[in-house]
Amino acid sequence: MDYYGPMSRIPRLLSLTLIAACLSTGAWAAAAKAEGPENSNLDGELFYQLLVSEMTAQAGDRGSAYALMLDAARKANSARLYERAVEIALNARSGESALEAAQAWARAFPSSREANRIQLQILLGLNRITETQEPIKRELAGLTATERVTAIHLLPRYFVRVSDKKLASSVMEKALATETGNRTTGAAAWAAIGTMRLHAEDADGALEAARNGVAMDAGAEEPVLLAIALIDPQRPTAEVMVQRFLAAKPITEVRMAYARHLINSQRYTDAYTQMRLTTEEQPQFPEAWLMRGSLELQDANLALAESSLKTYVELATQKPDTSPNASMGRGLVQAYLLLSQVAEQGQRLDEAKAYLDKVQSPADALRVERRRAAILVQQGQLEQARAALRNVPELQATDALAKINAEVQLLRENRQYAPAYELLQDATVRYPDDIDLMYDLAMMAERLGKTDEMEQLLRKVMAAKPDYHHAYNALGYSLADRNIRLNEARELIKQALVHSPDDPFIVDSLAWVEFRAGNSAEALRLLQSAFKARPDAEIAAHLGEVLWSIGQREEAGTIWNEGVKLNPQNETLRDTMQRLRGKP
Repeated sequence: MDYYGPMSRIPRLLSLTLIAACLSTGAWAAAAKAEGPENSNLDGELFYQLLVSEMTAQAGDRGSAYALMLDAARKANSARLYERAVEIALNARSGESALEAAQAWARAFPSSREANRIQLQILLGLNRITETQEPIKRELAGLTATERVTAIHLLPRYFVRVSDKKLASSVMEKALATETGNRTTGAAAWAAIGTMRLHAEDADGALEAARNGVAMDAGAEEPVLLAIALIDPQRPTAEVMVQRFLAAKPITEVRMAYARHLINSQRYTDAYTQMRLTTEEQPQFPEAWLMRGSLELQDANLALAESSLKTYVELATQKPDTSPNASMGRGLVQAYLLLSQVAEQGQRLDEAKAYLDKVQSPADALRVERRRAAILVQQGQLEQARAALRNVPELQATDALAKINAEVQLLRENRQYAPAYELLQDATVRYPDDIDLMYDLAMMAERLGKTDEMEQLLRKVMAAKPDYHHAYNALGYSLADRNIRLNEARELIKQALVHSPDDPFIVDSLAWVEFRAGNSAEALRLLQSAFKARPDAEIAAHLGEVLWSIGQREEAGTIWNEGVKLNPQNETLRDTMQRLRGKP
């Protein structure tokens, strides 16, 4: 039988040196060295077939290489060769061939978890979701109950990229049917099912699964972590489950996950309560002190923030990594940046820079220099601040553009609009296809009163990227703010809402059009809705002005005060208060 096809004319008596060199390129060869006895049944013909397969793969004919390798795997009954056949097929981007090899591997070695896991991954890659049920069951078979809990917890990760989430949820539920009634694995199984339901946008079904998991084991973490992801005003039961669990079992990891959710929901006071409890229950747990310090800083409690952050640094540096290639951990980088911010807000500027000097992380160099630049500006050293940003090493292709954006932001924040405009002009020549730069140039042109240029640039952005809603909103708002072409402004902003429905800032722009058009009642309704969805100083400025115009001046003052707390430096808010009340 001819195993070799077009490669059969290769001389059989190759030199040992050439054979060794060729074999060293194959994954199976490395494995054979590590586990020589597995390949002890290779005869000369089969050995040569493997060599030809590897050489054929190197020559680019992966289809022939795959066929030779799979045939060799079957003859040698070798798990390593089956794995190599899968690898060749995947390198050739032939998912069906890879699946064929993985299935053959699993049939030859029914107890191989690796073969089964690779088969499952390939099925998911091919989007053959319904066929994954049996591999999932085999993945769990033979494991101890404790091992099955861990494996079940990991299962939803396999399905993250599948297109039909509902089908995946159904398959998972069927695969875990025998586990949901098991006292040991039931809570984890229901949590996995709930996670899949959540991915399929079935929040009510996910909540039901979380309840079932808690019913199986009130002390299990998995259903409670699922409940955290389900917390919503429309589903108050989810948060009750979490709070009840923490009252009985104040597990640090669960409390931290709950706090992160609260922060993401902008419930900072509630998140701080959880961090205070965590630091009281587990004072040696560093991450809680870091999160607590960041919340205290956000609330302007500088002394408390400094104490918490220094506690974190002390705990995090008790066992430093002194290996030659060790880099500073993300937590320490964040802590030093926050401590620098604390010192800066306390006008201890040299101390703030000293904290920045402690950050030893090339990947964070731009973040550090942005903070340093802000401090230098406060010391009256704007040019030195710009130089600090420009001198940051560029470690990857995107760093050059990131440095430009950082410098533009520095100039914008310090009302240096002319140099920012010049910098953006140069940047758009260097990056002519960058839509964000073109948009930023348009906004800077408006700051300098170049409204015609602004409109021209924004229309170029719309033409290049019709779904770039910022451009429609910016032009519509500019027209409304200048009280011109209001019908056109309204249509532009409505187009922005098509691409980004319910965006509070776009709703704010639409309200401004209505106010300019004399529709104060509609403007007030829209602004109240926008401010509720996103408390922001700019929206507060507009809402206060509408209230002022209809005679509700006390209410206007209250809203403006809220805006000042959110951002005391906001130009629109300051200008509005100055214009209407005669004081900022």
